[in-house]
Amino acid sequence: MSINTKNNTIKTIVVTGGAGFIGSHLCEYHINQGHKVICIDNFLTGSRKNIERWRGAENFQLIEQDICEALEIDEPIDAIYNLACAASPVHYQADPVHTMMSNVVGTRNLLLLAEQHGARFLQASTSEVYGDPEQHPQSETYWGHVNCTGPRACYDEGKRAAEALCFDFLRAGRVDARVTRIFNTYGPRMRPDDGRIISNLVTQAIEGKPLTIYGSGNQTRSFCYVSDMVCGLVAMMNMTPNRGLPINLGNPQEFTVNELAELVLMLVPTNSKVVYKPLPVDDPQRRKPDIRRAQKILNWQPQVPLGEGLLKTIAWFASVADRRVTPRKPDAIVTKAHFARSAL
Repeated sequence: MSINTKNNTIKTIVVTGGAGFIGSHLCEYHINQGHKVICIDNFLTGSRKNIERWRGAENFQLIEQDICEALEIDEPIDAIYNLACAASPVHYQADPVHTMMSNVVGTRNLLLLAEQHGARFLQASTSEVYGDPEQHPQSETYWGHVNCTGPRACYDEGKRAAEALCFDFLRAGRVDARVTRIFNTYGPRMRPDDGRIISNLVTQAIEGKPLTIYGSGNQTRSFCYVSDMVCGLVAMMNMTPNRGLPINLGNPQEFTVNELAELVLMLVPTNSKVVYKPLPVDDPQRRKPDIRRAQKILNWQPQVPLGEGLLKTIAWFASVADRRVTPRKPDAIVTKAHFARSAL
């Protein structure tokens, strides 16, 4: 799906967490559309390298600040995307209080900023609001199965609270707020040390280390390539009128972690073997989005199949590690139907 915003009325766009993985791709998209982008980031998990190419550009501005602090922007703002929160367990559990406050205090600060400027507001929520789900696939009407006192609660419950704030501001007529629930996303600019399954397996394969799988490997995830995710976020921001509903964004093709590891080993020339370790507390067993609402309301669905997206991701991680890695071509080796299938 192609989203074109050149004729859209949105001109000045704030992206919090704009130096992060998805945030930097979102900044790039809007810069390429000719809009001005104001990136807000505290660089807790974001990278200056992700935004270095735009430093000094007339249509790019960096504000280095934590969203837990009050925000003031003097010029008019048309839209705010809130992606400012550590999103991988290893990072959000490192300072769980800050994670919770980023979601609650930070989101409130941004909603107040949106109210002040009359700006549209998009909250990047997460599939983690469903916890370890008892419904499969997960639809937006499912209320979730979250351990509110567990080690993941700072993120899971923080995002649920942020959603509640957004809908309270929307119902009160104070902010045109929209909520997307993002499922597992991957692609270039992921941090090698973020602890997510794709970054873990790819970097381990490139370095010739054992591929670590937690649990049996039969747990499932659904992986959405970052360019598809950006198109979904833009479509959500451009949605008119605002339907006032949370919308899942993700790829509904479901893979076991064992299948993912097998695919990585097929694509990366390596002697790595798989090792198994205990499953972390509250780690979801199944994760697959029901995207019928996104298809109907946003006319959106992912286009990039996992094999294709992984090739680009492997090349990225190889460049970061300064390794010469030539991924094997999928048309020569990817023969299993569940690896060769398209995104939908």
